[in-house]
Amino acid sequence: MRAEVGAVGMRLFLEQGFEKTTVDQIAAAAGLSRTSFFRYFPTKEDVVLGRLEELGHRVLEAFVARPPQEPVWQALRHAFDVVLEEVAALGHEGLRQARMLNDTPSLKMSQLGKQLTWQSLLLPEVARRIGVTGETLDPRPRALVAAGLACLNAAVDSWNASKGVSDLPRLLDQAMSALTE
Repeated sequence: MRAEVGAVGMRLFLEQGFEKTTVDQIAAAAGLSRTSFFRYFPTKEDVVLGRLEELGHRVLEAFVARPPQEPVWQALRHAFDVVLEEVAALGHEGLRQARMLNDTPSLKMSQLGKQLTWQSLLLPEVARRIGVTGETLDPRPRALVAAGLACLNAAVDSWNASKGVSDLPRLLDQAMSALTE
């Protein structure tokens, strides 16, 4: 039911715009009461961003699965393939969603907040891989993860600006290699 309500919400957001779509409209279109809507989604933003928490866990799993001898930066790049695959699976709708995220300040802020959770998930494993143990003051793990996420966001922003014409994996490669040159 959650997926069904989410699909109805996304359809309305893409048709009317995020700001112009109300929770009451989504609930009515899904055949629910307003109260029932909130059983599935704590906020309207969660209709769009709710899957990001699970996606962050999948990125972590992909990172952990990378060969232990692989450089951390390269392992992060490959872990982000999970995100690229998700965007590719959405097809044209992925571009429309990226545009909506970019054009709606409240969604953009919520997305960045969810990515801070990704940072917390990835930090211990990045720290372990670079040999940082128990030293929470060492900024390197946090810098690596934050920079990787910034590269991912820069690549998606460029892809969005190109109206989906540019190759998203190539854009991510360019963004991440810019920090190693």
